[in-house]
Amino acid sequence: MKPHFPICFVFLVSVAASSAQVASHAPTALAQPPAATQAAQAPARPVARVNGSVLTDVDLVREEYTIFPYARQHGGVPKEMEADIRNGAMKMMIFEELVYQEALRRKMTVPPAKLDRSEQAFRKTFATPDEFNEFVQSDFHGSLALVREKIKRSLLIEALLKTEVEDKAAVSPAELKDFYDKNPARFEHPELYTFQTISILPPDKATAEQLKEGRKRADDALRQAKVTKSAEEFGLLAEKISDDDYRVMMGQHKPVPVSTLAPQVLSALKNMKPGDVSGLIQLDQAYTVVRLNVHQTAGESKFEDVKAQISKELPLTKREKLRGDLDRKLRESAKIEVL
Repeated sequence: MKPHFPICFVFLVSVAASSAQVASHAPTALAQPPAATQAAQAPARPVARVNGSVLTDVDLVREEYTIFPYARQHGGVPKEMEADIRNGAMKMMIFEELVYQEALRRKMTVPPAKLDRSEQAFRKTFATPDEFNEFVQSDFHGSLALVREKIKRSLLIEALLKTEVEDKAAVSPAELKDFYDKNPARFEHPELYTFQTISILPPDKATAEQLKEGRKRADDALRQAKVTKSAEEFGLLAEKISDDDYRVMMGQHKPVPVSTLAPQVLSALKNMKPGDVSGLIQLDQAYTVVRLNVHQTAGESKFEDVKAQISKELPLTKREKLRGDLDRKLRESAKIEVL
């Protein structure tokens, strides 16, 4: 069994905490549930009521797998992340139900042709017609009418969010430049390294034999890492053999300031160029192998260099604020029960 304690010697970030910040995605009323639940689903269990409408644990699991799609590859959500992801999924599920009810209150409709196109697109997400039919049978009691109702529900949610959030979140070129000019400190950055890791971590209170075995595993990990030819190959190997929490993200770390890096890691990175794989780095009784992807020197970014970044981030900031405002407004008069 792989140990599950944080690798704070590399980067002091809680993956679970960051995952809990997920606040927006497309409606998931018809997302395919995890394969493990498709085979033999138990009767749906109510987990919340929103103005009398019942939301079930099946809906909740779909939301969890939307927030953390890596779960499909790893047999579920990691234990240390379960509480945060479930909390985020519950909030999102309730929000979407409130949006749907608001769309009905406004008497919004879906054109039949659009509903037909969406149904056909949804069918294509299944490998075969038989797989689609099995899904309809297991999740909707064989009723295509119920499937179409769920599709219509998702389209109504999307339509209202487009009106109240997406359209209002648009940012003009003048707003981008104004944001850059008014936030000079925002575009100053320290020296940064972006990298991937494969780590071999010892169990708690490891014996001499376990430490010896750990070193063998580390040497083998280094041998395999050295023959990878790309970030993707390295990442797939990290998913397979790494013990650190970043394995679920193909070993990828966000840009890390040099001030937060362990001296051993920083020493290795300083002698590497993008695409290089380090030797074996020992930190106490743990070992890590690093692949350098990007090295960015300290300085102030020019507007032209960060325009694309701001074009993505500023609308996202506006979008999240608009969603938050909408959520609060809809909750003011709603009766919500978490069961």
